[in-house]
Amino acid sequence: MNENKIWKNYKMDINGLPQEVRFSKGAIEKIFKPFLLKLSELREVTDRKVVAFIAAPPAAGKTTLVQFLEQLSREDIEISPVRALGMDGFHYPADYLKANKIIKDGQEILLNDIKGAPETFDVDTLQTKLREVRQEGTDWHIYDRMIHDVVHDVLSVEDDIILLEGNYLLLKDPRWTNIRVLADYTVFIKARPEMLKERLISRKVQSGLSREDAEKFYYTSDSKNVECVLKNSAAANETWMLQDDGDFFKIEDDEDVVIDDVNFGMESEIPFEDIN
Repeated sequence: MNENKIWKNYKMDINGLPQEVRFSKGAIEKIFKPFLLKLSELREVTDRKVVAFIAAPPAAGKTTLVQFLEQLSREDIEISPVRALGMDGFHYPADYLKANKIIKDGQEILLNDIKGAPETFDVDTLQTKLREVRQEGTDWHIYDRMIHDVVHDVLSVEDDIILLEGNYLLLKDPRWTNIRVLADYTVFIKARPEMLKERLISRKVQSGLSREDAEKFYYTSDSKNVECVLKNSAAANETWMLQDDGDFFKIEDDEDVVIDDVNFGMESEIPFEDIN
């Protein structure tokens, strides 16, 4: 970690829980504010609602980031306010996931066992809601982490600039193509898989799992989603790199950043119940 960095601490509510987060002054001034100004300019030029995506692998901190960007946009008079939204409210409902299976890698798999994978999202409804957001606004679905299920039409969204975060928003997959084309501007966040692995395992341990069970869940579920996002996402307008200390830097067009690979899978898969 660079001890010369200047960090700024912020108190925020993340998913309904008070937290203290920090971002470097350099990232705020050189990456975040220019990005928000770009969205403000797009709104003025297009004279319509603007939708921007921030796509990132699991555990890259995208939920915290977009909520911070919303807060930052409302504190700077030079920036038009943005509304932060998440994609998680477009999981299929829990009852559907528990009742339906797909064939994947030659095996019949219950959707609930891979909850969080691209196949467990209702992409058609997400597309419909995004089209409504771009026009007159809509009511947005959320994911309630207390009941581990989606709740429909909770948030009234009529804002002029929408900032949507999600893992698969830029996925190069036929089901997601109609999602990608609805973005006016996109950001992709890269990160070292090994760092994401430790973050994901720690998250499960904090939720009550043993270290052993958390690692099993990573190798049977989370690792596949990390690999999917990092290897199969389309190019974005901007690419940011999440560093191990939680800071960001912007990858320029001619900059070749090599991310160390990691063994995403195991030789034998261990069945494990999905705990969101």
